[in-house]
Amino acid sequence: MLQYPLTLNFKLIALAPRIRVTDATGRLILYVHQKTFKLKEDVRIFADEAKTNELFRINADRIFDFSAKYHLSESATGRQLGHIKHRGMRSIWSATYEMYDANDQVTHIMTEDNPWVKVLDSIASNIDIIGMFSGYFLNPTYTVHRGTDKEGEGVLKLSKRPAFFESNFTIENLDPNLTEQDERRLILGIIMAVQMERSRG
Repeated sequence: MLQYPLTLNFKLIALAPRIRVTDATGRLILYVHQKTFKLKEDVRIFADEAKTNELFRINADRIFDFSAKYHLSESATGRQLGHIKHRGMRSIWSATYEMYDANDQVTHIMTEDNPWVKVLDSIASNIDIIGMFSGYFLNPTYTVHRGTDKEGEGVLKLSKRPAFFESNFTIENLDPNLTEQDERRLILGIIMAVQMERSRG
């Protein structure tokens, strides 16, 4: 079992995100590398920073499309674990992602807890001086809910932490009975959601 909270860390100035995922003890559990200059998203996830042991892949099913599906798979076997995608136009106001299992069934959704943080950050980022600090004070949180709406039980929570020259997120486990299979799939989905949300600070 993973030791929570998990920490996701990457540099804001990096051209291609390279995310280090560590557990509560500081142990590296995943290293995420996104291919640059690809028309479709191509994310590789390794067990180590040397990238000698590739564990998972995340691939988009189409080019630059708001409704793209991001497929999660095991690198060694090619076995499909599920996929994640935006929930239509709703994501323009409040980020909402549907998380599917290998049978193409929605099992969880990930929602932005307070969309006003996004609005305030957008306004502040266009103001000289203040915009430099918006990423430190305006930090969104997201909850992964069981089922197809945000009334479902929360199982994981993603929180952005204050930082100037890097992005730090933490993942907390809200459900001690979360299965290992679901845990792995949902964390991969969260990693992809972070990639898509990072431009919002």
